[in-house]
Amino acid sequence: MPKINGNEIRPGNVLEHNDGLWSAVKVDHVKPGKGGAFAQVELRNLRNGSKLNERFRSADKVERVRLEQKDQQFLYETDGMLVFMDSETYEQIELPADLLGERRPFLQDGMTITVEFYESEALNATLPQKVNCRVVETEPVVKGQTAANSFKPAILDNGVKVMVPPFVGPDEEIVVNTETMEYAERA
Repeated sequence: MPKINGNEIRPGNVLEHNDGLWSAVKVDHVKPGKGGAFAQVELRNLRNGSKLNERFRSADKVERVRLEQKDQQFLYETDGMLVFMDSETYEQIELPADLLGERRPFLQDGMTITVEFYESEALNATLPQKVNCRVVETEPVVKGQTAANSFKPAILDNGVKVMVPPFVGPDEEIVVNTETMEYAERA
């Protein structure tokens, strides 16, 4: 595995540190007036979700881990576990439902997502950046209300509330960005 300097750590990097796999969540490069520069890194454990704040000097060497990414198809949820299937080998894996956090409602039956593996262990899952959803409930369209930045609340078919432009009505398909959880465009 490649070793990188402490000042080369970027958000999203996966590091082997303290006998565990950690994902860099936030990285701040600090240059104090006295002493050498260092990177203040907030790490999240990929196995148990615990967090850790660590300082890495530029002379420190850390092992950067490359995770293998595979597309998996979502099958169903059972007892708080999400079941996915590899579309090439038909092998099934289970991941905890809380791994997706607040983005869990956007996971739809049959959806293909990216699962990251370290050797044969599934560690992380990423939803597609944009997902189609149907608006279930929103205020009616008001003629003449065309202010550029006026948005109104809407409830989607998965129960999530998002802000939509005034021209979007009930039963319309919209595209939602799963990273920001905001309206992107009409479907």
